[in-house]
Amino acid sequence: MTSQPPSCTRFAPTWWSVFSWAVFWAVCPNTTRTLQAAREGRVTLRAVEQPSGQVIPVRMHLRDRRGRPVRPPRVPFWHDHFVFNGELTLELKPGRYQFEMERGPEYRTLRGEFTISRNSGDTHDLEMRRFVDMKKEGWWSGDLHVQRNLKDVELLMRAEDLHIAPVISWWNENNLWKDRDVPDPPLVRFDNHRYFRPLAGKDARQAGTLLFFNLSQPLELPGSRARFPEFPTPLTYLQSARNFPHAHVDIEKPFWWDVPLWITTGRVDSIGLLNNHMGRRTQIPNEAWGKPRDKLLYPNPHGNGRWSQHIYYQILNCGLRIPPSAGSASGVSPNPLGYNRVYVYCGKQLTWRRWWDGLRAGRVIVTNGPLLRPRVNGQLPGHIFQATAGETVRLQTSLKLSLRDKVDYLEVVKNGKVEHEVRLDQYARSGGRLPELEFHESGWMLIRAVSNYGPSYRLGSSGPYYVEIGKRPRISRQAAQFFLDWVQQRIANLESKELENAAAILSHQQQAERFWQTFVDQATAP
Repeated sequence: MTSQPPSCTRFAPTWWSVFSWAVFWAVCPNTTRTLQAAREGRVTLRAVEQPSGQVIPVRMHLRDRRGRPVRPPRVPFWHDHFVFNGELTLELKPGRYQFEMERGPEYRTLRGEFTISRNSGDTHDLEMRRFVDMKKEGWWSGDLHVQRNLKDVELLMRAEDLHIAPVISWWNENNLWKDRDVPDPPLVRFDNHRYFRPLAGKDARQAGTLLFFNLSQPLELPGSRARFPEFPTPLTYLQSARNFPHAHVDIEKPFWWDVPLWITTGRVDSIGLLNNHMGRRTQIPNEAWGKPRDKLLYPNPHGNGRWSQHIYYQILNCGLRIPPSAGSASGVSPNPLGYNRVYVYCGKQLTWRRWWDGLRAGRVIVTNGPLLRPRVNGQLPGHIFQATAGETVRLQTSLKLSLRDKVDYLEVVKNGKVEHEVRLDQYARSGGRLPELEFHESGWMLIRAVSNYGPSYRLGSSGPYYVEIGKRPRISRQAAQFFLDWVQQRIANLESKELENAAAILSHQQQAERFWQTFVDQATAP
């Protein structure tokens, strides 16, 4: 059921506290709390989890009266926010300050303000309230695109309540381990159930970006877009990565030009449905070096997010089973660590290996807002429902849902189209059950919720469930043609350039063209 916010309570300050330094008001979810300091310069803030009373690490966005971000010394700062280990003393100029405090998506946002005047030196407890505990239900969070300073990662993960973080330390002409020994062992475990591995990498060039995880050594990559835009092709390194046991390769965004090529290899393990184009405060309105969308069909501000989603659905409509992933690119984009995150179902016990196995199996939800925990006929995402030819598969979804942002309705998506739209009051009355789906032939389905947040695309989506009837896959001719047209456009773009090693570059694209032509010819659905 939809989580209900706690009732609003009010602290009863003593008369002396009112006159000497502050009036405390209760913290309702996403509301404002006023702290009025009566002296100058210094204020100590303590983030206190309720109802336990424990001091916890958090992230804070603090702005002065002109709206400028405040950057305190000696704490990890990025773009417009910083994290601290539960208690922080700030020395500030007199004036009025506004703040937002968060700890990942499972806690209510605390918004407030305080005023610093001369000679202040007081301590204020700020209450943080968890409204859902995903790990207690077996769901463990990770962020696949992390580029923060290694010395800060443990505190950052605690402040964002994140459990898995592969940290990118090598890419193209950059390699933190050049002339140094790589960490041995490379896996860091702390707090009993948090892991980071400082040996992830990425190949970010003209064709797009591939992310590499669980390799024991960095790959020797060519330069970035400006120096070596096309050769050697990323396929060279995709194939090299597969020589490492337990390697995992992720397509960082669905709209990169070489996505139709990469997915033909069968060597891609996941794809970033939620990526750094989706930001905490804004949506990047373009596709960078990727395939641009039709802005009449996918207008701003949410067009880029919907375009990513559309491309992913075409992959599924071709019968290819690639799970969605999520990455924030914190350290490159303005996002906090873990803003876009993928939850993997691991049950009560989390291990690094188990988490990656679950991701590859598709037992996932991806989110930058709504928190879904679905079961379809009692099964987790990634499950394949099988039946003999002529049988009908009936699927019943039960769903737990927790929200911090407003969502008007839930959507049940079947083969890329919304089959059922369920308002939250209907969902509540049904006891968390969604309308039944019927399949008479092979296909797929998932559940999604899109928040009403305006500036950026905030989505919660399950990984897909698959239906296989009579061992006849569903290959949509329209979806296969979508990728065939894409590859042909890519070939035309390459042929228009004067490229060294043009034959080698084009040979891979021509192979992909033949692959998609075969899919068009052998399609089993419109």
